[in-house]
Amino acid sequence: MADECRFRIGYALAPKKQNSFIRDSLLNLAGSRGVDLVKIDPTLPLVDQGLFDCVLHKLYGEEWKQQLEEFRLRNPNAAIVDPPDAIERLHNRISMLQAVSDLRIESRNETFGIPKQIVIYDNETLFDGQAWESLKFPVIAKPLVADGSARSHRMNLVFNHDGLNKLRPPIVLQEFVNHGGVIFKVYVVGQYVRCVKRKSLPDVSEEKLGVSESVLSFSQVSNVASNEKVDDKYYKMMHLDDTEMPPQSFLADIANGLRHALKLNLFNFDVIRDARSGSRYLIIDINYFPGYAKVPGYEALLTDFFLDVVNKEEKEVAKFVSSDKDIRKIVSDNFCSDGNEIGPDEMEKSIQSCHQCQQITR
Repeated sequence: MADECRFRIGYALAPKKQNSFIRDSLLNLAGSRGVDLVKIDPTLPLVDQGLFDCVLHKLYGEEWKQQLEEFRLRNPNAAIVDPPDAIERLHNRISMLQAVSDLRIESRNETFGIPKQIVIYDNETLFDGQAWESLKFPVIAKPLVADGSARSHRMNLVFNHDGLNKLRPPIVLQEFVNHGGVIFKVYVVGQYVRCVKRKSLPDVSEEKLGVSESVLSFSQVSNVASNEKVDDKYYKMMHLDDTEMPPQSFLADIANGLRHALKLNLFNFDVIRDARSGSRYLIIDINYFPGYAKVPGYEALLTDFFLDVVNKEEKEVAKFVSSDKDIRKIVSDNFCSDGNEIGPDEMEKSIQSCHQCQQITR
């Protein structure tokens, strides 16, 4: 239709991320609701690649940051998801979790926090037991840098001092907490929150601690059960479907708190339930722009978010130009348990005064 209001979302992603995220199912659904996803060529000047209502990106480097800044200056009414400086905070495993420690959320029954952890910069500190005497074996050793590279995902579960010989600082040593072999992955897309549960590292008993190998290497906690041969007998006895999900409102409060503290829209955080206390939850990792395609119905989730972003920009511009212009911001608060969307509200598919708002932003 000639009168159809359409928005252009430019995306700049590494090839691997593009292949997993930009699927025909997403392109088709977004397109049917007036959102066109347009590939950005990062080797060409961004400002010369047409008008965008929003730039969606997961690229790094000073040259790309400069391109985004120039685009922002020339297109002040376009949204950039997300600010590079805010993303970089998640590249350090100490600074990323500091945001969790700073949160103040009221909950009637549940509590949350982060595991005990320290950063080790050199071998001398690594083998100095007094330097990290507050931690007890087993511990998880993680690279300090969390930039999404294969190296940043290489982790080790260390059972005793002998296992320290296989570590290479700088690393973060994080207390391993028994959590029933289940990890909750909470995906945040703006104000939308979805949670799924995955198999995780098995619990470690005192008996097992004494007879285990010195170190167990793995890539990601949630992948260890499917990609690594780890205690097959344990997983055969475990029934993931029987695991109770954390309260949805509790996760939503944490997600919204982190969204504001981190100034980010696209991230997920990994949560475990402390086996010593069923109402105590620990956040062990935060990742920027995770694998959303693994979440059932991610196409609708992202399309709703795109519409929220562009409609917000339209609303802000309209306020500036005319105080009596009514452009509605479309909001939906849907929370998901185990990958299934709940809540009866559906996203509206149009906004009023479409052509006038496009002319303002153009």
